[in-house]
Amino acid sequence: MSTSRLEEQLKEARAEIKVLERENKELHTALGQAQKSIQEYSSTVSWRITAPLRACRSLLHYAFSALKMAGKLPKFFSHVKNYGLRKALQTAKSRLRSQPTVSLKELIGTEEAELEAERAQVFDPMPLISIVVPLYNTNEEHLKEMLDSVQQQTYGAWELMLIDASDENHAGVGSLCKERARDNERIVYHPIPQNLGIADNTNIGLAAATGAYIALLDHDDLLHPSALFEFVQEIDTTGPDLLYSDELIFYGSLEKEYTPHFKPDFSPDLLRSYNYICHFLVFSRGLYETCGGMRSECSGSQDYDLTLRLSEQAATIAHIPKLLYFWRRHAESYSTDLQQRTRCIIAAKTALEDQLERLGLQGEVLDANLATYYRISYAIQGSPLVSIIIPNKDHVEDLETCLQSILKTSSYTHYEILIIENNSEDSETFRYYEQLTDPRIKLLTYTEEFNFAALNNFAAEHANGEYLLFLNNDTEVINPAWLEEMLMFAQRGDVGAVGAKLYYPDNTIQHAGVILGIAGGAGHSHKGKKRNDLGYFNRAQLVQNISAVTGACLMVGKNTFFEVEGFTEEFTIAYNDVDLCLKLRERGYLNVYTPYAELYHFESKSRGYEDTPEKIARLRSEVVRLRTRWGEVFENGDPYYNPNLTLEREDFSLS
Repeated sequence: MSTSRLEEQLKEARAEIKVLERENKELHTALGQAQKSIQEYSSTVSWRITAPLRACRSLLHYAFSALKMAGKLPKFFSHVKNYGLRKALQTAKSRLRSQPTVSLKELIGTEEAELEAERAQVFDPMPLISIVVPLYNTNEEHLKEMLDSVQQQTYGAWELMLIDASDENHAGVGSLCKERARDNERIVYHPIPQNLGIADNTNIGLAAATGAYIALLDHDDLLHPSALFEFVQEIDTTGPDLLYSDELIFYGSLEKEYTPHFKPDFSPDLLRSYNYICHFLVFSRGLYETCGGMRSECSGSQDYDLTLRLSEQAATIAHIPKLLYFWRRHAESYSTDLQQRTRCIIAAKTALEDQLERLGLQGEVLDANLATYYRISYAIQGSPLVSIIIPNKDHVEDLETCLQSILKTSSYTHYEILIIENNSEDSETFRYYEQLTDPRIKLLTYTEEFNFAALNNFAAEHANGEYLLFLNNDTEVINPAWLEEMLMFAQRGDVGAVGAKLYYPDNTIQHAGVILGIAGGAGHSHKGKKRNDLGYFNRAQLVQNISAVTGACLMVGKNTFFEVEGFTEEFTIAYNDVDLCLKLRERGYLNVYTPYAELYHFESKSRGYEDTPEKIARLRSEVVRLRTRWGEVFENGDPYYNPNLTLEREDFSLS
């Protein structure tokens, strides 16, 4: 690089520093003025006189909240009885936190003018969508609402297959369906003499469907008026053979209590954790004929099994990030019968075990940390050597904690530890190195100026392991099986990088995967949440695919690492891990976050790269470099993070 160019960059950096210093000064001035105003106002007579009124207002708020919650107590106690106090509290906490602060209209509203425009839209071709609905003793009011929601669709090329297995005590179901079928030739009513179970009942409808695409709708749920239009528009644009949308879960009244579920794009590892796809599911006739219908041996989780099989064979899977399906949850739809729940869990495990067998993956299906969620314990093939790479400059106390936790805690022992000494200045550091006698520990010296990417690339060249584990020196291993939990994914041929769950010393989450676009660059999922917090739709506690994971604890196959030419050395202090993961994703690899490998990361919550103006300037340049290098990725958005969620924070709140 020429001297003139260096001088130009130095000039730009100094200008940046001056801007930051001015902004910092202005911020402190504004803060001081605000604090002064608050003090002056709080000392006024009017503020002191109205204190009792403010207290009463707070009491009234909590009183009304308590009354509202009292109506939910029967359901809560039912959960306690069936699942235990801890699970019931977790469910209640998750539901309360997921209540949106925006109105229902803001979430799902479509203006009438937009609906009229959709009705006038002509696609070429206009594929027929067969909506299959198995009926069994359906609540007639719910049935009317479901039928209305289909008949109000702005896209008109549909047929509705009503497969009715209701008993003689629910003759009103058949009467209502016959009436609707007489008035609308697109509605096909098909009564069956006996209830064969939901899987076989649905199969009758699937076999009778004539559409180019098939959709599954539950008998008491609702569709957004634009649901079919949005799906056909996606089919017309990208031609996928499997599609799903976001959904809104409502309890009792749609207007009063609801939870929007904003999902990621297709994540096979999250799907093996639970059926996050669920509703609204649409698939091509050709895909259905390849995979077959529902299997009665998976009754109770028959839709989960079908989704797993469809996703294996689909050429293209599309996710429409809009709330197009309204899922009604009530005592009749969400069974409180523990025996029935157990059958559903057994069926789900059967579906997952069968998928592993079809894909040639060896593993055991286990219960996750939550009821009706799962985890796959993949069998580790052989006993491959893992090279644990730890860069270090002084900080002996941190390094000793890290090393001792690996040596004393790890149940997997076939590893080597490469300490990369990088310009330490404290003589105590070198005395400590001399005390390291374990033959698995090797000391390498890197004398160049600190560059995280270059330093780790240097270490990878000297590693003997089949797998590389990049680890910060200020980490501490918590659970013995941490290496196995990461290695089981790194061994899979479709996986690139594997990341762990990291905690701050105060037992709050430091890392549960990386989200692209947060604050312009990238941020850590669920950062700052409590260690046992379930996260958004339990995602902090579930194995899933993610765009990137932190380099503070990252495992990757050595051959895979060199296939993408390792870390990009232009990223000297930040985002080198994100860049590596995006290079892996570009090659078709999946990156995986697992909550079952747990470590402390002693990085301060308030510390980071932003502790000097110089580092702020460097960090900003790294953000620009990342966004320039991966412009299209950032423009399209993180596929594992829904566009309806905020990019201002890492808490999965609504945008």
